[in-house]
Amino acid sequence: MAEGCTHNCSSCGTTCGQDTRKKDFHEAPHELSTIRHVVSVVSGKGGVGKSLVTGLMAVAMSRKGKHVGILDADITGPSIPKMFGVSGEVTGSEKGAYPVKSAHGIDIVSMNLLLDDKTDPVVWRGPVISGVVKQFWHDFIWEDVDYLFVDMPPGTGDVPLTVMQSIRLDGILIVTSPQELVSMIVEKAVKMASLMNVPILGLIENMSYFACPDCGKHHEIFGKSHIEEIAKTYGLDVLARIPIVPNITAECDAGQIETFEKTYVDEAVERLLRA
Repeated sequence: MAEGCTHNCSSCGTTCGQDTRKKDFHEAPHELSTIRHVVSVVSGKGGVGKSLVTGLMAVAMSRKGKHVGILDADITGPSIPKMFGVSGEVTGSEKGAYPVKSAHGIDIVSMNLLLDDKTDPVVWRGPVISGVVKQFWHDFIWEDVDYLFVDMPPGTGDVPLTVMQSIRLDGILIVTSPQELVSMIVEKAVKMASLMNVPILGLIENMSYFACPDCGKHHEIFGKSHIEEIAKTYGLDVLARIPIVPNITAECDAGQIETFEKTYVDEAVERLLRA
């Protein structure tokens, strides 16, 4: 505590252990970047299709005529480059580095675009990984980007915390799947967003059902959905229910997600455009 402290932190020019003022840890992007909206795609656990949702959102938004970027924050398990069929080396100049463009003009930055061999593991501790995510934000030049989607790793650890603290987000999309266990873990992501004062734009359920090609009946392969219960509990909107579609997997494996005709996230995109 400073000498002569009046306990009025708002008028104090020093910092001490008793400082009650809110601290802003947000970092500015590269000085040459222009990013109008930043949306992070999160999940409480792995395996729910978060990267797929990121890819589908980016494609659907791009088809609306918006310039879109993807910051792949899943440093140890990057899948965005393969999904979009992008490879090669990141280019740059003395001003900074530039994202790699997909076939349809989506800007992508990912760890797998920086490795000599895309199968090399990234065996780093949390603080180093978080530092790389920050570099993707402020060392790369994101030129005239309308919507930047941040594909998060699963959970509520170092990287999600770093992104929510360091990047001023317009909001997050939370991805879930029908299983009861996943629903419980999604609530952790909801509560983390609340703690970090980050708006939740809505919920997207992946693997929601399988539509029989013969009779058209919807089969809940992973059990009855609980997403409406979660949405009601926290006053959130369900923005999309993505079915199990084998063709999506095939297109992603072939690096052709941009050619897939139906994205299933049009309502979510419209919601972002109206926000």
